[in-house]
Amino acid sequence: MDLADQAWRQAVKLEPRNSELMLQIGHQCQSLRQPQTARIWFEQAAAADPAAINPRIGLAILLEQNHRFAEARTVIESCLAIDRGDEQARYFAAFLDRRENKIEDAERQLRDLLAGEPRHQYVQYASRYELAEILNRTGRFDEAMQLLLEAKNLQRRLGNIEALLQEYDQGAGQYRRSTLELPKNILRTWAREFPERVREPVPQLAFLGGHPRSGTTLLEQILGAHSDVVALDEPNAFTMVACKLFNASPQLSAARLNFIRRRYLESIQKEWGGRFDGKLLLDKNPSPTARLRIWLRLFPELRVIIALRDPRDVVISCYFQNILLNVINVNFLSLERTAHHYANLMDIWLAARQWEGLDWTETRYEDIVANIEKEGRRVTEFLGLAWDQAQTRFHEKSSKKQMYSPTYHDASQPVYTRAVARWRAYEKYLAPIMPMLEPYCRALGYS
Repeated sequence: MDLADQAWRQAVKLEPRNSELMLQIGHQCQSLRQPQTARIWFEQAAAADPAAINPRIGLAILLEQNHRFAEARTVIESCLAIDRGDEQARYFAAFLDRRENKIEDAERQLRDLLAGEPRHQYVQYASRYELAEILNRTGRFDEAMQLLLEAKNLQRRLGNIEALLQEYDQGAGQYRRSTLELPKNILRTWAREFPERVREPVPQLAFLGGHPRSGTTLLEQILGAHSDVVALDEPNAFTMVACKLFNASPQLSAARLNFIRRRYLESIQKEWGGRFDGKLLLDKNPSPTARLRIWLRLFPELRVIIALRDPRDVVISCYFQNILLNVINVNFLSLERTAHHYANLMDIWLAARQWEGLDWTETRYEDIVANIEKEGRRVTEFLGLAWDQAQTRFHEKSSKKQMYSPTYHDASQPVYTRAVARWRAYEKYLAPIMPMLEPYCRALGYS
């Protein structure tokens, strides 16, 4: 990172008025989870070109993600002062209105924007996602689904969807097969191969997983409000460091397992930006649930928490998400593929929870929103900690920090129950995939 920073600064010395260069550096810093540094670069990019819209949009997005709505609004107004018709600025103004619960203003702006048939590719589909969420909140469910269909058709034009799906199916199939083939006593076998006496010590460690949109972010914020917990929101350390090192060699000696453990901890500490000081480390990330066998091979002492939610609500909620396409999110372009993704991930969990000696618990989204202290206390005690009253007011802490989950806004609000049984409004759309979801409803106790 030091060398990269030197290179970036040298590039700017060579072209000190290149606003686009500064903008790209800002995006790099943002992707590396350095929001303060990203803000500096966005501001420098805007100063280098007083007429540039994109650096200001980048800055406004960063401010909104840090819950600084008034500052984000001021930046968007500066964009509109430069160009009253700029499609990105108009979209983001409506986006801020919905964030601030100005629903009628947001809907009016989005409809005006779509009536003008925007040319900006992101605005074309993002405006439809945003308007669909408003329609869902106000009970116009059929129109919401129509807009989602339009948005997803627009997204399909932006990449090779079949190639992404093929890549997903290959990887997900491999993880699923390799997990389901393991015997129930596999943890005892691994413990003999990597016994406690040869393991290098690590902080108390817990993994919080489950399918996306199952309440993982909400629970992570509740647990992270505890004074003795360091909770990380979808860190990169496990997938980008531990998994790559694990898969790089078939030789898994005790020395190599300890090496990977060290590298994981070094990486996670860099992402955290501070010391653990004896606190419990909570790594929350839904997607690595598919890699539980790697987690447990590296960390036999791991405690596992899996967030559950009615599978029908999970599928609908994923379908509503406006997330940039990648090998995972491409599944959410259709209800059928969303259900397929759900089945792949939950098959892995349903197999893993039968492994003898696994230290695990499940928690239901519905139970958390019904009684945050009762369910939060139960999960906190599973981690070996006493309930901290600050956990009840988790949103006070969450609203002052940047989160990286797509659902960061919802998780920074007080608990609400409106998302429970959301699927009933879309039952007719779910009907074709209900045979796929019914086995999981039964296995997880959802009638």
